[in-house]
Amino acid sequence: MTHGFDITVDTAANAAAEGLPTISELRVRRVAFALMVAVGLFIVFAFRQYGISNDEEVQHTYGRLLVDFYGSGFADRSAFAYKNLYLYGGLFDLIAAGLERIVPMNVWDLRHLLSAGFGLLGLAGTWMLARRLMGEVPALVALALLSLTGAWTGAMFTHTKDVPFATTMVWSLYFTTSFASRLPAIRKRDVAGLGIAIGCAFGLRVGAVFAVMYLGAAVIAAAWLNGRDLAARAAILRRAVLGLVPAGIVAAALTGLFWPWVALSPGNLVRAMQAFSHFAFDLETIVDGVVMNIGALPRTYLLDYLLVRLPELLLLGIAVALVTGLLSMHLLVGNRHARVAALPWLPVVLAAAVPIAYTLAAAPPLYNGIRHFTFLLPPLAIVAAAGLRTAWRASVRWPGAGAVTLGACLLLAFVHLATLINLHPYEYLEYNDLIGGLRGAAGRWEEDYWASSLREATGLLNAYVGPQHHAYTVAACAEPVQAAAWLAPGLTMTTDWLAADFFMSPTQMNCHLAVAGPIIAEVVRDGVTIAVVRDRRALKSAQTKQASPEPVPASPVPARETSHLAGALNQVSSTQAKELKARVGYGAHSTSLHISRVRSALPSKPIPGSSPARREEISSS
Repeated sequence: MTHGFDITVDTAANAAAEGLPTISELRVRRVAFALMVAVGLFIVFAFRQYGISNDEEVQHTYGRLLVDFYGSGFADRSAFAYKNLYLYGGLFDLIAAGLERIVPMNVWDLRHLLSAGFGLLGLAGTWMLARRLMGEVPALVALALLSLTGAWTGAMFTHTKDVPFATTMVWSLYFTTSFASRLPAIRKRDVAGLGIAIGCAFGLRVGAVFAVMYLGAAVIAAAWLNGRDLAARAAILRRAVLGLVPAGIVAAALTGLFWPWVALSPGNLVRAMQAFSHFAFDLETIVDGVVMNIGALPRTYLLDYLLVRLPELLLLGIAVALVTGLLSMHLLVGNRHARVAALPWLPVVLAAAVPIAYTLAAAPPLYNGIRHFTFLLPPLAIVAAAGLRTAWRASVRWPGAGAVTLGACLLLAFVHLATLINLHPYEYLEYNDLIGGLRGAAGRWEEDYWASSLREATGLLNAYVGPQHHAYTVAACAEPVQAAAWLAPGLTMTTDWLAADFFMSPTQMNCHLAVAGPIIAEVVRDGVTIAVVRDRRALKSAQTKQASPEPVPASPVPARETSHLAGALNQVSSTQAKELKARVGYGAHSTSLHISRVRSALPSKPIPGSSPARREEISSS
C-alpha cells in the first residue's frame, strides 16, 4: 500500500486494517446495479421529452444514405458526397436508420432512446473500469459522479455522436487496462474487447486514435516493467503486438463496416485526421461573457468550460487526486513495486490528461463548450472517485471527521440531483454553483446550443393557437425540422423569418432578438428563459398595409437584453447574414443553411442539403 495517491484496491481486509467501516462488497454491487436500473428506468420514461438537435437531420440523412449504399450492393455512393459527413463514422446513424425501417415509432424518439442506451452502456463501462482499479465502493462513487453530471446524463439523449463515442472510448480503456495488466499473459476476451471497442470508436470518429495511443503507451510500459533486461522486454513487447493482431483485424473490419468511406482508399483515414486537425468554421462561441470566433479562442477554452460545467463534487475529487498524485510521484522513482501497482492507472490518467494538454498546446477551434470532449467525462469521474477515496481515508484519522466528510459529499450529491431535476429535460445545461448555476451562466456561457428546447416551445405554440385555428406559418432560429416534427396540423414551417406568423428561438447567442413580435410563450428553467415564441401576425398585417416596407419595430425586451441582432433582418446584406450566422452558431455541418435562412428574409429560398422528399419524410416520421 502506498501513501499519498492511493492505488490500492478496496477490500474488506484493507478497510478493517485501516479502521474503516466495512461494507459487504455484494451489497455495494447491488447498490450500483440499482443505480444503473434507475437510470435505465429514467431513460424509458423520459426519452420522449427531448428535442431534436441541430445536427440530427443531416446525421440521420447520412445514416439513410449508408443504408442505401449497402442496400444497393455498394453502387449508391451518395453518402460519400453528402456535405462533410463522410469524414465521420456512421455507426450510430447506420444503426438508427436501419432500426427506423422496422421499429414503429417516431424516428427522433428512436434516435434518442438508442443514444441514451449508449449512455447507459458508458455508465456501466465507467463502473467496470473503476471497479477493476479500486474496488466496489469507489466504483459506485464513480458511477454516481458520472450519473450526476448533466453533461452526460442530459446529453446522452441528444448528443448522438458524442456520447456513443465516449462510451466506446471508456470500454477501450477498460480492455486496455485489463490487457496491459496481464502481460505477458494474454486473454482472448481482452483482445476481442479491444477490437470491438476501438473498431466501434473509429466507426464514430477519427478521434479514436487517442485509444490507440493509450493502448500503445500501456503495452510499452507493461513490457518495460515486466522484463528484467532489454531482451526480455523486447520479447514481451513482441508477444503483445502479435497478440493484438486479431484485435487489429476486428477493429479494421468494424471501421470499414461503419465508416465505408475509409475502406474505399487506404489514405482516407489519414485525410480525415488531416481535415480535423485544420477543421474550422466561421462560427462564434462565448467564454465568460466574451463572444469570439472559434478560430481565435484562448488555449484554456476547454479547461474553462470544464471548471464551470462539472459538478462541484466531481471537481473536488479531481483536485484532491491531482494534488495527492503530484505529491506521490517521487514514490515511482526507484520503487518497482509502486510502478507496477500504478501501471493499471496509466491509460486512465492519459485519457484524462492528454486531451486537455492537447487543447492547451494546440488551441484548436472549439465550440459548444465541452461537447466534443464528452469522452473526457468517464475517466475524469474515475479520477475524482479516487480523489474522494483518498480524502475519506485521510479524514477518518480524526474523530468525527469521517462523518463530516461523508455528510458533505452526500449533501453535494443531493444538490446536484436537485439541479438536474430542476433542469429536466435540459440537464445538459447544468452549470455548477461556482458561477451561480444556469442563472450565472446565462448570457455568459453556451446555453441551449442544440436548440432542443424547441420541442417544448412548439408544444406551447400548439396550445396557444388551439385546435381550431387558421393555417399559420412558423419560422425558427434552428433547423426547420426541430420544430416541424412537433407542430400541430395547420401549422407549417417557413424559412422566411419576416413573413412568418410565429417565430420561435432559443436564447442561445441572443438569436431570439433577431426579429420583433410580442413574446407569447417562454421555456424557462431555474429562472432562466432558454427559448421564446413570438407572435408576428400583427406586425405582418401592419407591414402589408404599408406602401413601402418599414423597419421592424424594436423587440419588446428589457434594455439590458438589447443586442446588435435586433432588427438585423430588416435590410439583410451578405455581410449581415454572415455575422448573424456566426452569432447563432448552430450546426457545424449546416453553416450554409443558416446563411440561406437569414437571406430568405428577402426572398424565400429552399434550404440546400437533403432532398425535399427526404426532409418531408423525416419530418413526418
